[in-house]
Amino acid sequence: MSGNRTGVYPGTFDPITNGHVDIITRATRLVDRLVVGVADNKGKGPMFSQIERLEMVRAETEKIAKSNNLVIDVEPMAGLLMHFAAAAGASIIIRGLRAVSDFDFEFQMVGMNARLNPTIETVFLMASESHQFIASRFVKEIAILGGDISSFVSEPVAERLRERTKVD
Repeated sequence: MSGNRTGVYPGTFDPITNGHVDIITRATRLVDRLVVGVADNKGKGPMFSQIERLEMVRAETEKIAKSNNLVIDVEPMAGLLMHFAAAAGASIIIRGLRAVSDFDFEFQMVGMNARLNPTIETVFLMASESHQFIASRFVKEIAILGGDISSFVSEPVAERLRERTKVD
């Protein structure tokens, strides 16, 4: 590697799951600096505010950065991904894929993004077998219904979910 390759991993991270952490960890093998863009996607109706999601992602990525001797910046993201990536100095966008249904959406997005900025490549990482089924929306639903989410998110994230979904 060139010693200065920056990648961007964008997402809503509402909340950050073990699947996200897996992709982030594996992305650190491809770049020298990783910028995790936490989208302010009000259209998805997030359970946590962008500030809360930034805090959770920073807490989860701190240990990854240290163990891989790599810089991981966690930044708020709004607007076009390609503008965010260019401002971060990124040459790579990292995207995680869980299933064929993800591919259809991502395939279209790659084409649009390439037209917006052909100098930034998109790299897909398949979710690890043990994480392919994890989706933030399912984790939230399980938490709301009082189910066990301990195998889908870290304990600090699980605690925040339990607190947020607590019924008085």
